[in-house]
Amino acid sequence: MPERTLRLITTTDDPRPVYVAGTFNNWNARDENYRMLPGNEPGAYTYTFVFGEEVAYLEYKYTRGGWEAVELGADGASTENHSRYVSVPWVLPDHVERWASPGLRFNPHYLPKIEVIHEAFEIPELIRTRRVAALLPHDYATSGKHYPVLYLQDGQNLFDDYAPYGSWGVDKRLANLAESGMGDLIVIAIDHAESERVSEFTPSFQTRLGRGDGRMYVRFLAETLKPYVDRHFRTRPEPQHTGIGGSSLGGLISIYAGIMYPAVYQKLMIFSPSLWVTPEIPFRLMNLTHQYGGRIYLYGGAAESSTMVPNMERFQQQILKQPGATRLDVRLAVDPFGQHNEARWGSEFPLAIEWLFFTA
Repeated sequence: MPERTLRLITTTDDPRPVYVAGTFNNWNARDENYRMLPGNEPGAYTYTFVFGEEVAYLEYKYTRGGWEAVELGADGASTENHSRYVSVPWVLPDHVERWASPGLRFNPHYLPKIEVIHEAFEIPELIRTRRVAALLPHDYATSGKHYPVLYLQDGQNLFDDYAPYGSWGVDKRLANLAESGMGDLIVIAIDHAESERVSEFTPSFQTRLGRGDGRMYVRFLAETLKPYVDRHFRTRPEPQHTGIGGSSLGGLISIYAGIMYPAVYQKLMIFSPSLWVTPEIPFRLMNLTHQYGGRIYLYGGAAESSTMVPNMERFQQQILKQPGATRLDVRLAVDPFGQHNEARWGSEFPLAIEWLFFTA
């Protein structure tokens, strides 16, 4: 079997190990089987692949052990995947000058307290269960305060450093926000439904993916989970203090939840929404009223697809034209180099939190 060797040259001021993640290991950002070996020179690392004949092409990126610590370009922007054909032996030199969130530096004193509400929270509408966790402010136990709440989809990818597809690093980013005086927030993380994720995050009207279970899922969030959270935690339950959000299909279902329940959520955090599923949202089917107000933080990367930014711009225009949305403020943030991954959504998270919850 032919060998192929990657050779990486990077900065010498970061003691963390380097991993290579890609199509060969399901993009696991901290796979010990793909940990690079330090070379003889400072900042040099190598990894040698042994491929079978069935492998002809690979894509990969370098990480420092998580997607929140993925490689960046020299200008600090996201980079495209490396890609190589496995046709002849090679020793490939790659260079990385910067890493995302170097070590995600944070003061451990400000880390939120993570409380698993239930490993199998019942979703009666769908006859399913789900892990739901609360990320409570570091001083929740002693403050006596009541807090705004943000409900986030895809809980598996929010704070687990070893998540297969990467992590937003929400716990560490909340610590940084708290140290900056923006820590008065509870985050509720709802795990996705694994094999049923697509159906659960697809709205219940005709889309390019058919009719999904989204109507029942958002009903669970608004009518079962939120009342439970408000009973068991010191929350500020009013809509102006309640948000919902997610990325990709999680962003799409959060849009759906927000406009189906305008009297519940007035803060939407929408990252890279899968608007291709339903390019023309049928607002006429939804519960838009004179109460529809608040803020929507809409983020996407131009490097995700040719349709991501145009779809977001069209959605912004459509929703602001609705007669019930006269008090709605939409902020559209576009990264010209942004890609579709948890690391990029994690880096956008503090900016969205500050604008949605802490900016007058």
